[in-house]
Amino acid sequence: MNDKIKNIISKKNNSKIISLTAYSKNIAQIVDKFVDITLVGDSVASVLYNYNTTRKISLDTMIEHAKSVKMGVSKSLMVFDMPYNTYKSKKLALENARKVIKKTKTEAIKLEGGSKIKEIVEHLIKNKIPVLGHLGIMPQSVRGKFKSKGKTDRERIKILKDAKLLEKLGVFAIVLECIEKSLAKKITNEIKIPTIGIGSSINCDGQILVTDDLIGLTDSKTKFIKKYTNIRKVIERAIKKFKNEVKLKKYPTNKHSY
Repeated sequence: MNDKIKNIISKKNNSKIISLTAYSKNIAQIVDKFVDITLVGDSVASVLYNYNTTRKISLDTMIEHAKSVKMGVSKSLMVFDMPYNTYKSKKLALENARKVIKKTKTEAIKLEGGSKIKEIVEHLIKNKIPVLGHLGIMPQSVRGKFKSKGKTDRERIKILKDAKLLEKLGVFAIVLECIEKSLAKKITNEIKIPTIGIGSSINCDGQILVTDDLIGLTDSKTKFIKKYTNIRKVIERAIKKFKNEVKLKKYPTNKHSY
């Protein structure tokens, strides 16, 4: 277990864990200054490629993004979101995880699921691959509209059981996506590893968002997203100014010419 992962675990009940996504060096360089975890998320499927599901992004495409992200990460823990169908079996999961680590130098991987992927998680951890868990809404498994989790007794029992199982298997933290707040609190209180929430209330040990959502680059209206700025307007102003200066022959000046 590397020092960055130990640091994440030590934040349990001490300091909130900050996590954001990055798909390129430029964004990673900014994000890395402020976060504990930089996630190369399979959300790149919808954010950059406009796919209607994360299932459509390939491992090789994500590896290329991760290679770029790695150039911008120095301080935070870099985690790679394993795409759909890349961990269907123990053998395939280990083969792909090793490929990802070798090519991108990522420090951990993220998998969606609990008891259904028990043997896979166990196999990876036994082979020294650090794993970040993910429960609640699992985009790779959902067809149709996303619905929050933990509103029925059956769901609550299953999710709590899965969280405890993942802890026992050795994951270093668990992302809880869109889980009812009292259940998120119960899970956080009953396991010794950190929980990282997305739409799962302040009761988690940390929070994660898609950076493009946070800065207002996407037009997502999802309930849990808070837009901290509107980068679209900043970009529009800059491009409008460029257009006007070119038309008025104010750009390029001698300063910008050879």
